[in-house]
Amino acid sequence: MAAPRAGTCAAAAAAAATRGSRGPVPRPRADAVRNRERILAAAREAFVEFGSTAAFDEVARRAGIGNATLYRHFPDRPTLVHHVVLYVMGRVGAQAEAALAEEPDAFAALCRFTHAAADERIGALCTMLGGDFDREHPELLAARGALEAGVEALLAAGQDAGLVRTDIGVGDLMVALSQLSRPLPGIACPDADRFVHRHLQLFLDGLRAPARSELPGSASTFEDLRKKLR
Repeated sequence: MAAPRAGTCAAAAAAAATRGSRGPVPRPRADAVRNRERILAAAREAFVEFGSTAAFDEVARRAGIGNATLYRHFPDRPTLVHHVVLYVMGRVGAQAEAALAEEPDAFAALCRFTHAAADERIGALCTMLGGDFDREHPELLAARGALEAGVEALLAAGQDAGLVRTDIGVGDLMVALSQLSRPLPGIACPDADRFVHRHLQLFLDGLRAPARSELPGSASTFEDLRKKLR
């Protein structure tokens, strides 16, 4: 067996010495993890309803925590918005991967993903990505890349199988999903989620192949959407 390289041994020894001097890295307490999850979910809901300027008091109230706990996790609005964007993107990306892996056909996978993404409040991303937001942050780029890859794979699978019309792109899907899953501004619509899923299904039925109409314009991509945000 080959002997370990000197550089590798030195690096390992240095890492061990550092661990020994600092002790084990503490794991977050379970209640802290739960509070963080509650804050992110509550902020997501508040941003859907009020936009990314939603009051911190409202986020804390929805999360069932005190303001001090909220500020301890997210000391300012840009930090909170950044992490809610990552939270939503990560969960929606996971929904895309799961749908493609688990559904019996590609159109069923597309339908499952679309409804799940609406439940994850993907429409909130539009309000959060506007204004003073670092859209080029490395964490955001990684999360966005994973999400885009998952959605592109879903749509391509449906089109390759002849189940989804070929004159649409992922940009068309994501814009429609965002528009149909956001409540009308300034209107308290009771039981809004029921209308969201009804209207999303009508939209999805319009994506079935063969196409029954000719669409104006051209298919939209993720790159097209990014250009609109710049």
